[in-house]
Amino acid sequence: MNSVPSIRFLGGLQAVTGSHHLLETRAGRFLLDCGLFQGRRDEYYDVNSRFALPPEQLSAIVLSHAHIDHSGNLPTWVRGGFSGSIYTTPATRDLCSLMLPDSGHIQEEDVRFVNKIRQRKGEPPRYPLYTEADARLALPFFRDVPYLEPREILPGVRLTFCDAGHVLGLAISVLEIDSGNGRPVRIAYAVDLGRRDLPLLRDPMVPQQIDYLVIESTYGDRAHDSLGDNTEKLAAAVRRTIDRGGKVVIPSFALERTQLVLYMLRELREQNRIPQVPIFVDSPLACGITEVFERHLDCLDNDDQRRVINGGDLFGEHQVRFIRDVEESKELNAIDEPMIIISASGMCESGRVLHHLRNTITNGRNTVIVVGFMAEYTLGRRLVERRPTIRIFGEEHPLRAEIVTCNAFSAHADQPGLVEYVQESGRQLRGIFLVHGESARAAALAERLQGFGCPVTIPAAGDQVELA
Repeated sequence: MNSVPSIRFLGGLQAVTGSHHLLETRAGRFLLDCGLFQGRRDEYYDVNSRFALPPEQLSAIVLSHAHIDHSGNLPTWVRGGFSGSIYTTPATRDLCSLMLPDSGHIQEEDVRFVNKIRQRKGEPPRYPLYTEADARLALPFFRDVPYLEPREILPGVRLTFCDAGHVLGLAISVLEIDSGNGRPVRIAYAVDLGRRDLPLLRDPMVPQQIDYLVIESTYGDRAHDSLGDNTEKLAAAVRRTIDRGGKVVIPSFALERTQLVLYMLRELREQNRIPQVPIFVDSPLACGITEVFERHLDCLDNDDQRRVINGGDLFGEHQVRFIRDVEESKELNAIDEPMIIISASGMCESGRVLHHLRNTITNGRNTVIVVGFMAEYTLGRRLVERRPTIRIFGEEHPLRAEIVTCNAFSAHADQPGLVEYVQESGRQLRGIFLVHGESARAAALAERLQGFGCPVTIPAAGDQVELA
């Protein structure tokens, strides 16, 4: 083991998927996050199957939150031989108990569907990266660490989780590591980082006396539009689509984005700003996650806690149909009436939303409303770019539906929010590392942070830095 603590940057670098980084200390090695890389099918399988070290040599994994680009490769590491502890917040543990098996199930279903097409073409079959059963084998390794309760995860390594906003259960991981010279090194891992003043969740905390800050740069080159403006943009798109007799399809992350969209649609209905049309959440995972929100009221902001305690309805659940059964999901595509369908996955790379897109994007009456970031090479990005044809399940479909992008619903901090966060972290910082952001966005944020008083680095895959 290294006598000086070091961090090796492995994934989610100059990109926004597959976040994981290796910390090496005198006591052992552990990962910060264990995310699934999302992209082209062959590259997806290759990247996610490779390990930076034999999994059995890893002592622990510190998991920031349940989003699949941060947690989704845990089953692969466990199947490969990892047998240490996975430290995370109680809410994240509950979410992962749903999300990881769902990820395995979706992979199995997608491969089964794709293989039918490949068989007709005489092509060899595909295989899932891991199965639902593989994912369930990872769950016993989870260990709860509540916010602000320090925990020694290795000799000389103490972990404290601070609330980061963004999604339910997300934590800024603050690590205090014995450096061997009498002064511990303090590292804060702030990936992802929430926006301030959003509904549902609390604002992110800012830990102090940090030596090194690893922070996201997803929106490092821009400021978000006004949430109010985008709410009206959402309302106008719904009204426009319903007026022409079409369907609205909203690809949405099952965690956080689905709940925020439901929250906003409830408010719009209560204000009579959209018609009272049927709303469907077509995702067993999103249905379960919405229930998890109700079990962890302590993670909500004070106003929404009070609303629930007083008998209020956060997500308009009494007027929304939550669909778990696959046959009910298929029936939606046979109904030629106005409706709103919220379905996973958020980047349109897997899940039921692919079937809804295949059945709606060729009709100009319909609208796809994009409410989240779409990474490079994903189907969602191709929709945002309005490509003339969209490939789904190996087949090309002409894009005739209206595409509306509402970026302000992102729960990620934007450039002003990230700069403010760094400033509030204090002038004692000895190094800032920008991860989880495409190259141009990370570079723009790095430029804004120049002159702050410490080096600002955009790591590449494999870079290793000693944290002396």
